[in-house]
This record gives sequence, structure tokens and C-alpha cells, in this order.
Amino acid sequence: MTELALTDTVALVTAASRGIGRASALDLARNGADIALGVRDVIGAHELIAEIEALGRRAIAVPMDVTDLAESRRAIDAVIAELGTIDILVNNAGGSIVEPAFDVTEDHFESVWSLTTRSTFFISQHAGRHMRDNGGGAIVNIASQAGLVALPGESAYCTSKAAVLHMTKCLAIEWGQYGIRVNAVAPTFIETDGTAPALSDPDFRADTVERIAALHRIGSPDEVAAAVTFLAGPGASLITGTTLTIDGGWTAR
Repeated sequence: MTELALTDTVALVTAASRGIGRASALDLARNGADIALGVRDVIGAHELIAEIEALGRRAIAVPMDVTDLAESRRAIDAVIAELGTIDILVNNAGGSIVEPAFDVTEDHFESVWSLTTRSTFFISQHAGRHMRDNGGGAIVNIASQAGLVALPGESAYCTSKAAVLHMTKCLAIEWGQYGIRVNAVAPTFIETDGTAPALSDPDFRADTVERIAALHRIGSPDEVAAAVTFLAGPGASLITGTTLTIDGGWTAR
């Protein structure tokens, strides 16, 4: 994909304040997109907005707790009202509760499902209706290798991400006729604030690096962001319904 291939497009990135979401917002902006940041803390997003504007792109932040679907729909409508459209949607929000499957409660399961899976579906639905009426667009779901392999102690999370992967196929098949492409990325462990507690344990980190079977290293948010930008852009114009696994070889073992 050539530099600035996304000029004159608008991208909405959920959970954009840090980690993969932040890196994706910046990489999309470097490639020409104007950016809407879906965040819980709009004031806290001012620094990221300034970084994006320094790249010569427009940037706004909208309050968006993805577990609150009414607020999420209002956020999407606000982006369209202010920036004119949404051409790219990056569904980045997600989270896990680590506990044995025997101990998972209904509330715990529902909290993971609501944050990771239900939000992805209904945010895609609302933004997708606009894309349909506007001639098309691209949706990139941030899934996980957890949707492809079993991680002990993360049964609820693995289930939720597996659902996102299959959802990606379903939406791609239904919405392709409207010019909407839907893809996903499935990263391995990435160095973020969210993974820092687990990866700070030397034994856990060593085991994780060993399981990343080919490259034997933890990934960076920028490595995921580059894949998101590719899937959102014209270089992926014939790609839909697919999952790009960014796992250093973990699932190839």
C-alpha cells in the first residue's frame, strides 16, 4: 500500500486511548485518514488528538463506552455529523477475566461477552448501515489468537474472541454486496498496559516467548497497527472475511 493511500477517509477507532487502539489511530493518520477516537475519557485523549493533528489530519474524540450501546450509537452519529462520514471502523475494545472455567460466573461471562463480542456486533451494525448508504467501507476487528487456540484460565475470553472471528466471516458475506469489507486481526501477546501485569512475571513471560514458536518474542502495538492499516486500505481491496494472524508462529506449531 502506498503512503497516504487513505487520504480523504475517516476512521473510527474504539478503545483508542492506548495500546493497539492508539497505535492503530496513529498509523491510519500517517497514511492519510482523519481519525475519530472512541474513548471513555475524552479529556484524556487531548494529547493523542494533538499528535494526530501534528500529522496534518483532523482528529476528534467522542465518549464511547462500548458496553453502553446507546452511547456507542450516539458516538457514531456524532462522528458522522462532525467529520462527514465513517469509511473505516476499527473495533479494538475487548477484555478478559482470568479464572478457571469452573469458577466463571454468569456475570463474569457476560462482562467479557458484552465488552468484546456484543459491542463488536452492534457497533459494526450501526456504522455499517451508514457505510451501506454511503457506498461501502472497511471494518477491521481486533480479535486474538485466543479465538484460535485454548488458553488455560481464559475460557470466557477465548469463547468471545472465537465468536468475533466467525462474526467477521458472517458480516463479510452479508455486506460485501454493499461494498463493505470486514476482516480481523488475531494478535499474540503484545506489549501493552493490559498485558504488562502478566508479562512482568518472568516465568509467564518465558513460557509465552517459547510458545511464540517461530520468532520467540513479544509483539509491539505498531506491528498490529500496520496490519490494521493494510486491511483498511486499497491494498486489501479483494480481501474480506479473513483473519490475519499476527502471532509470531504460535498457532502454526
